[in-house]
Amino acid sequence: MQLGHGKAAPLKRLHPGDGIVYYSPTETLGGKDRVQAFTAIGTVRPGEVYVGQMGAEFFPNRRDVAWREGRSAPIQPLLATLELTRDLTHWGAKFRFGLVEISAADFALIAEAMACP
Repeated sequence: MQLGHGKAAPLKRLHPGDGIVYYSPTETLGGKDRVQAFTAIGTVRPGEVYVGQMGAEFFPNRRDVAWREGRSAPIQPLLATLELTRDLTHWGAKFRFGLVEISAADFALIAEAMACP
C-alpha cells in the first residue's frame, strides 16, 4: 500500500497486525466521479517501509498488506453508525488528513459491510 502520495511518515506509524481500510471518495484523483465507499481492507504485514516505482520519476514509499477479499461498501448507510462520522455535517473532512485512526468497533462495522470476516 501507499499513502499520502507516497510519503513514508504515515506508513511508519503502522505496525504489523494493524488493520487498514481504504476509503475512496472518487474513482480518479481529483475527479468528480464519486465513489464514496470503503474499497479495500487488510492487515499490515511484517516488514519495513520500502520504495517502489510508478512511472519513470515517481518512487513512492510502500508497505506490504495482506488484503482480504470483499466488496466495496458505500459509506452513506454507515454514517449514523460509525464513531468516526458522528458529525454528519462534515464527515468527509476527516478523510483529508490521509491516515486516520479508527476504533476497533468501526473497523468491525466496515469489515461486516464489506462482507469480510
